[in-house]
Amino acid sequence: MRLKSAMLVLASSAMLAGCTSGLNIFGRDRPDEMAVSRQAPLAVPPDFALTPPEPGAPRPQEPTASQQALEALFGGPAARSGVETSAVMKAGTAEAGIRTAVGDPDTHTVDKGVVTRDIVAAPEGDGRNAQAVIPG
Repeated sequence: MRLKSAMLVLASSAMLAGCTSGLNIFGRDRPDEMAVSRQAPLAVPPDFALTPPEPGAPRPQEPTASQQALEALFGGPAARSGVETSAVMKAGTAEAGIRTAVGDPDTHTVDKGVVTRDIVAAPEGDGRNAQAVIPG
């Protein structure tokens, strides 16, 4: 009986401690609900020349999805090396309709040999059984 009464007193004192308002027993700092002030309402900026964005249109300050992908993969545009620059300069520019001329039966192609033919004719797979053979 004595244990029950001691537990009852302890529980009631713990509940009363939570109800204290001015004693500040546990050192908690509470905000003063009377010190709350109202803030001014939001105002529309005076620039009426702005047009609302079109639904689904890309944001003008953000790059396109392909530019973001290139940035993520390669870290942005990199300067060309001297070898690459000279190779591009020696190659020159391609004809405008080169892609349509490649499929033409009158277009002469160079036989690249058995190795290239084997690479093109290789069965599709996930690469688990791939091998690299270095001749010589």
